[in-house]
Amino acid sequence: MVSERRTDFEKTDIVMLVLVVVLTVFGLVMLLSASEYNGRVRFGDSAYYFKKQLFAAALGLGIMYLIMNLDYHFFVKLAPMAYLVSVVLSVAVLFVGQEINGSRRWLNLGPLSFQPSEFAKVAVILFLTWQIDRWKKKTDSLWFMFRTMLTLLPIVGIVGSNNLSTALIILGIGVALIFVSNSRYLPFIGVGVLGIGFAVIFLAAESYRLERLAIWRNPEKYEKGFQTIQGLYAIGSGGIFGRGLGNSLQKLGFVPEAQNDMIFSVICEELGLAGGVVLILLFVLLLWRLCVSIMHAPDLQGALLCGGIMGHLAMQVILNIAVVTNTIPNTGITLPFVSYGGTSVVFLLGEMGLALGVSSHRKGVYTYNRK
Repeated sequence: MVSERRTDFEKTDIVMLVLVVVLTVFGLVMLLSASEYNGRVRFGDSAYYFKKQLFAAALGLGIMYLIMNLDYHFFVKLAPMAYLVSVVLSVAVLFVGQEINGSRRWLNLGPLSFQPSEFAKVAVILFLTWQIDRWKKKTDSLWFMFRTMLTLLPIVGIVGSNNLSTALIILGIGVALIFVSNSRYLPFIGVGVLGIGFAVIFLAAESYRLERLAIWRNPEKYEKGFQTIQGLYAIGSGGIFGRGLGNSLQKLGFVPEAQNDMIFSVICEELGLAGGVVLILLFVLLLWRLCVSIMHAPDLQGALLCGGIMGHLAMQVILNIAVVTNTIPNTGITLPFVSYGGTSVVFLLGEMGLALGVSSHRKGVYTYNRK
């Protein structure tokens, strides 16, 4: 058994593992810098947010190590139960959840708070992997695409009632996994057209969503555009190489909640364009290693797991940076491994444990014939 474990570790994607650890450590360093002012003002402790994130990161790394040493098929078998639990927890948060900043997204578990929507992302990846694997001989049909997306509607509807950005990510994960499992490109053109039509109707249904579009186009004309403008100031003032680690001015109350969604602007201010580009390259390398794991997965389940994790990570990184740079309207998406959020870090590292587990079982190249 000892030799078998050693062999499995030797097969583990060391590059992916190193990238995950580097991103986690980098996130902790930047979080300490971005949050020290808010921590000192609100709690009298400049390391308040850092300590909580450090605990979550240590817990997440431990969970990642445990998961990567277990057979990923075991977790896929638990997928239906995980999906059901995610629905129950998401319903519970609507009634007994803790409200913070006008949003009811957290459940209190003693001294700890838990965000069920983060668990829902992992549950959806596992559930769709389980479901698609059972339909693997019929994945080219339009009925398969419709049926698969239909199963996501309960969790999307519940989560979307108070956390629209996470609901969109869950839908994106569904599209990514259908794309990985489907051998044709043409149906996705129709899906894209329907998606655009749905987005237009969805935005027009509520006035505050149209207001977000107006703020996005002219943030200086609206009071709610303050955060966007200050974030852009931070990015612009950083120049090529930045003001230096810990020397951000915009984090001193100008960028609201600098440790959360807008932390990329603080990174650019302190480390400059060079620091922002390096961080983006780290994410690109991690996505590349996930793509390699998809190609070398030993079976469809492994490929789907890595595909779902890759889609989740890519969407969050792209959407967060796009929001901070005002490329798209504000959606409230966190930056993986970097933004403050213990639940997010723990479950994201758990996902990476699944991907590393797939890489340790890889055999040859897993390919799809697309038309």
